[in-house]
Amino acid sequence: MAQHTCNNSLKDTIRANLAKSDRVRLNSKNLRRAAVAVTIVDYRGLGGVSGLLPVAADDAALILTRRSVHLKNHAGQWALPGGSIDTGESPEQTAIRELSEEVGLFLPDKNILGCLDDFATRSGFHITPVIIWGGNTVDLKPDPAEVASIHRIPCQELLRNDAPVLEKTDDPKHPILFMPIGTSWIATPTAAILYQFREVALMGCQTRVAHFEQPSFAWK
Repeated sequence: MAQHTCNNSLKDTIRANLAKSDRVRLNSKNLRRAAVAVTIVDYRGLGGVSGLLPVAADDAALILTRRSVHLKNHAGQWALPGGSIDTGESPEQTAIRELSEEVGLFLPDKNILGCLDDFATRSGFHITPVIIWGGNTVDLKPDPAEVASIHRIPCQELLRNDAPVLEKTDDPKHPILFMPIGTSWIATPTAAILYQFREVALMGCQTRVAHFEQPSFAWK
């Protein structure tokens, strides 16, 4: 399994892979528009999750959070920093804003590398995943109103041999997708975005994820 060091070479590779990807854009009128920040930073040994694969401090990682248990939507669940798109904002602007608000990471627009496929959730959101380069970052600071904890999940974790995990549903065309993280797991929709990041941004594949189902607890 190839290592992914958090450096300019990886940044250029991800940018190129996203540029050649024919990403899917939704045209949805009945869903609430939202964006999430898929942000690449150095790991620094700050995963905070048991059972993670051993990697170097300068390996690439993604910023994930545990949502506050007091939130109305998806309380306590794994999430990428993000939220609803305000009037007049682009998905990219929303992702940059939410990243600063939720985890205290302020990045310029030039750090945006591209976007993955739009994803429609059972809870009524039309999500655009925005890929952002964070690089060697300073300490992150959670907004206690929204974020219970911040985690740096190594990109190597997304490439595990047991990932993804698919759970059968009544419709064989729409299994539920999970991504194993350490001794735990992350559910779709976040898991589907992480899986497509692996496939498209890291591996240069043209992999779709819109057909994956979400577990019932994520419908609310």
